[in-house]
Amino acid sequence: MKTLEVDLGHRAYPIHIGSGLLPLPDLIRPHLEGRNVMVVTNETVGPLYLARQMQALAGYDTATVVLPDGEEHKTLETMGRIITALLTRRFDRQCTLVALGGGVVGDITGFAAACYQRGVNYIQVPTTLLAQVDSSVGGKTAVNHPLGKNMIGAFHQPRCVVADTDTLATLPDREYRAGLAEVIKYGLIRDPEFFLWIEEHLGDLLARDPVAQTQAIERSCRNKAEIVAADERETGPRALLNLGHTFGHAIETGLGYGVWLHGEAVAAGMCLAARLSARLGWLDGTAVERIESLVRRAGLPVRAPAALSAAEMRDLMAVDKKVRGGALRLVLLEDMGKAIVTRGYDAAALDLTLAECRAAR
Repeated sequence: MKTLEVDLGHRAYPIHIGSGLLPLPDLIRPHLEGRNVMVVTNETVGPLYLARQMQALAGYDTATVVLPDGEEHKTLETMGRIITALLTRRFDRQCTLVALGGGVVGDITGFAAACYQRGVNYIQVPTTLLAQVDSSVGGKTAVNHPLGKNMIGAFHQPRCVVADTDTLATLPDREYRAGLAEVIKYGLIRDPEFFLWIEEHLGDLLARDPVAQTQAIERSCRNKAEIVAADERETGPRALLNLGHTFGHAIETGLGYGVWLHGEAVAAGMCLAARLSARLGWLDGTAVERIESLVRRAGLPVRAPAALSAAEMRDLMAVDKKVRGGALRLVLLEDMGKAIVTRGYDAAALDLTLAECRAAR
C-alpha cells in the first residue's frame, strides 16, 4: 500500500492506494467521528463491492443508499435521495458518508455531505480509474444542471481516500480508457517526465498491469495533492487542473450527459487546447502530434463531435466557472508540462480551432 497526504493543515487527509483495501477497518475507522455511517453506491458497483466495504464497518450503525448509474443521474433530485435517507434514519451531525463508486457517486455524496446539517464528514472510496486519479481528491463536489456541468456544488474535503486498485479489474474497457485522459492531463500541465513515462508504459496501462496502474495512480494523486495543498479553492494554480475541461464540459452538456464519458470529452478538449495553443504560436507542431498520438493510442477522441457546431461549442463554453467579468479564461499550453490560465487568446483563433477540430466519434 502507498499512502500520500493532502496537506491542508488541520484538515489534512491521507490517500491510500493499493490492492485489497476495501475490507480493511484500520483505514476507515480512525476517520469516523460517530457511530452512524451511510454508504452511498450505485446499482453497478453495489453488487460487486458493497459487501466487501461493509466488512470494514462491522459494529457501526450502518445504512446504504443505492443510486442509479450514469452521469445523467448526477442531479439535485438524486442527491435528495441521500438527504432523505439521512433524515429518515435520523443520522446526526457526527455521521459519516462513504462514497463507494466512481466520480458521479463521489461528487453527489460529497455534495450531500457538504449540505446535510451544514456539513458532515465523508470518505471517498473510488472504484474507477478516473475517480482514483482525480475526482476523489481535492474536495470538489457538485451536481449538474441542464445548462452546465458541475455548476451546483461546494468545496468539501473528505476525511480520507481509499483507492483499492482491485476494483479496476471489473471496470469496462471504455471507462478505463476514459480514466487515462486525466492521467495524461497531469503530464501536460506540470509533469513532462510523467508524460514521457505514460508514452513508454501505455501498453502496460492498457493491459492493466498492476505495477503500472499503481505507479500511474500514485503519480497522478501526488500531482493533484500538491496543487490542492497550494490552492484549495481554485483562486490560482488549481485552475490548471481544468486543462481540456472547458471544451469537454461543453461537449458533455451539448450532447447530453452520458453520451460521451467525461474522460472522452476531456481527451478531445485537451487536444483542442493543444491545437489552439499551437495556432497562437505557443506550442510547436511536434508537441501537438505527441499529444494527439498518445490520446489516440489510449483509444480516446482527439476531435470534438461533428454534432456540435463551432458556434454551439462557443456558447456552451461561455457557461464555465472560469468566466471572469464576462470573459472566458482557458487553460492552454506554453510547452509540454507548462500550462497557463489565460484570457489572452484571439477569439478568431478559438473559432477557427473549433471549426476545424470536429469529427464524428
